[in-house]
Amino acid sequence: MDKSSDVENRLIGKIWQHLRDESNRMIDSEEILTNFLTDTVLTHTSLERALAYLLSEKLYSVHFSANSLKTIFNEAFAASSACRYAIACDLKAVVERDPASRGFAEPFLHYKGFHALEAYRVSHFLWNRKRYGLALLVNNRIAEVFSVDIHPAAKIGKGIFIDHATGVVVGETAVIGDDVSLLHEVTLGGTGKEKGDRHPKIGSGVLIGAGAKILGNVKIGQGSKIGAGSVVLNNVPPHSTVVGVPARIVGHPKTANPALSMDQEIDRSVQMNLSYSASTL
Repeated sequence: MDKSSDVENRLIGKIWQHLRDESNRMIDSEEILTNFLTDTVLTHTSLERALAYLLSEKLYSVHFSANSLKTIFNEAFAASSACRYAIACDLKAVVERDPASRGFAEPFLHYKGFHALEAYRVSHFLWNRKRYGLALLVNNRIAEVFSVDIHPAAKIGKGIFIDHATGVVVGETAVIGDDVSLLHEVTLGGTGKEKGDRHPKIGSGVLIGAGAKILGNVKIGQGSKIGAGSVVLNNVPPHSTVVGVPARIVGHPKTANPALSMDQEIDRSVQMNLSYSASTL
């Protein structure tokens, strides 16, 4: 085992132990949760097998049983060490960036942004193996159950935090780097009926505010911040803050990776300038 694999396995194991410990404490304080937490967490032997069970129970339908889905999820997780590591990084990201999260159990069990993202990872695994019909079926169930539409062909890194998640759309040729945070109603879409490479490319460490729309094959530079409700139609240089419709550069984030701090404010001086500009229109 190489050094990187050892680091990855230690993180996965540490999070799995935290999840089990928290589940046991929840049972001690709320006995009615015993069956739920036993079936969902404590009866399983690993983080990814517990997740496969949880997602299959949420996504099954009259046409696709929970057991069939669980088999597919387990296959994908077992075949890809990168996927297993991404699951751990994503869950860690939620705990570190969401002040509402009290430990690992809450987001693992209840946060649909995390659920939609990990289910997407399975659809992406299937898509890369040319199992397009099955990948799209999983994608469709993700959209129906979680109100999140991430195309199976999209490429998404690790350490991703999707807060609230309702209404998030990620197009087929979109690329998202590592350690990105985005909120509800974010769209990474196209600008029309063009074909080919037509969706945004998001650099690592980027923070995308609620309701922001980034359209077309544009590049959002590393460590940038996209203000809530903005419409971005052009490239954004690294470490820039953009706001507005259409979005324009108004400054620079205070930190190298704003996705990690989740600070969505802009400098007071910039706010004053924007207010002045608006009042003169």
